[in-house]
This record gives sequence, structure tokens and C-alpha cells, in this order.
Amino acid sequence: MRTIEIKSWDQLQSAVFEDVWDPAILRYRNNRVFRGMCDAEWSLTPSLNRSCPQNLGLEKMILRSFQKYGYAELQNCTSFWEIVAMGQQYGLPTRLLDWTYSPLVAAHFATEDVSAYDRDGIIWCVDMGDVNARLPEGLHARLREQKGVIFSRDILDDIAPSFDALKAWSEKPFALFFEPASTVNRIANQYALFSVVSDPAVTLLDLPESERFIRLVIDHRAKLEIRDKLDYINISERMIYPGLDGICKWITRRYAAMGPRYHQE
Repeated sequence: MRTIEIKSWDQLQSAVFEDVWDPAILRYRNNRVFRGMCDAEWSLTPSLNRSCPQNLGLEKMILRSFQKYGYAELQNCTSFWEIVAMGQQYGLPTRLLDWTYSPLVAAHFATEDVSAYDRDGIIWCVDMGDVNARLPEGLHARLREQKGVIFSRDILDDIAPSFDALKAWSEKPFALFFEPASTVNRIANQYALFSVVSDPAVTLLDLPESERFIRLVIDHRAKLEIRDKLDYINISERMIYPGLDGICKWITRRYAAMGPRYHQE
């Protein structure tokens, strides 16, 4: 697994836009997705595995309770994958992991927690070609039919309308990425998509394709520079979390005395 050390804003830009030129169409394009975290020591472990390591079978009860008690907000949602994505967005323990098409949104998540500025952050970079190459053939064929690299909610509801149906595609665990409908503004603003592994006991890093993942490790001393420059291009809590809660988070961080604290010689 390749690791790139990031010690400045300029190095971050260089790393995330490396090799994105597509000579076939003469445009800057790639199939990468990104996940930012404030601590480089954290792994790619879903919230279900962190919350219920003693019994991953609780997943079904968690989803059933979410649909039961969240009925008022979910009553018009008939898609299994949309329900799971909504739960993930609001903090429900699921086997999903949040990703984004935007490396700078990922950089936001790697630098938003100012209490973690004594620790290196990380942005995980995954090429969809590497993941899709190991999909069961039937699933890969559906992607090719759609001329896409990411599953849509509608395709998944058609071919695997439950976690059990997804697992039935192959005895070997596999991962896929899917894009939810933009049912809430934060999904659209975060340029969000999700990963899911067919077996909840298996994480992305347990799969062979993880050897090709890239780790962009952000030196903790570079976090504030990156954070401030993200604010200048409107990648902040105001955009990531639409509403008063996001505005308040942004104001709290923006006016904190972080410069003297983190730029002492």
C-alpha cells in the first residue's frame, strides 16, 4: 500500500491531482474516491463494527428499529439502500463507510476536528477500477451495461435489495461503491457515496484490492494551513452540514485562537 506524506497545501494539491489527465478524451478525469479522517491511525472500520463488535448480527435489529422509530421521516422511502444511506448520514451504526468524489471535501474531514491537531490526519484514495475488477461477474456486467464505475441506488435495489441478497452473489467477500439519491442536502454538498462489503465481518482493508489503496498522511503541523485554505474556497462546515448547526460549527472554529496555539516556534 502506497503512502504519501503531505506537509503543505501545495503537496496536497499535487498528490490528489496526480495522473488525472486522460489522453483518450483530452480531459482531466479519474475514477478515484476519497475518505478523510482526522487521525491517521484510524482504520477503515465501519460504525457497525465499532459499535457492535460482540455481535454483528445486531445489524438487522438496528435497521428494523431505525425504520420503526424513524417512520415519520422514512415513510416515503421504499429503497433499502436509501434507508441504509440515510441511517449512515445521521449516525446509525451500519456497515457502510462514507466517501466523497472530492479530495478537498475529504481534506475537510481530515482537518475539521481541531482537538485532533496534535495527530496526523489521513485521506484514503481508492481507484474504482481496482475495486470493480474483483466484483462477481454478474455485478460487473451490470456496471458495464450502464457504462459506469459506481452503482446507483436503483441498480442495487434491482439486483440486491438487501444485505443477504448482496452476499448471495458470491461466497467470497467483495466490496462495491454506490451513490445514493440526494434526499438530504448534506449528501449532495458532500459529493457523497458509500462503500459496502458483502460480509459485515470483513472490512475493506481485509480485501486483496486494498493493496492498491493510497494513504495521504497529513502532517499535523500542516493541518491548520490546509484548514484555513479550504475555508477560502468554501469547503467548510457551512457547506458540508447545511443549516444552523453547520454555521455554528464553522463560526466556533473560525474565531478560535488556533494560530498562536499551533504555530509556535
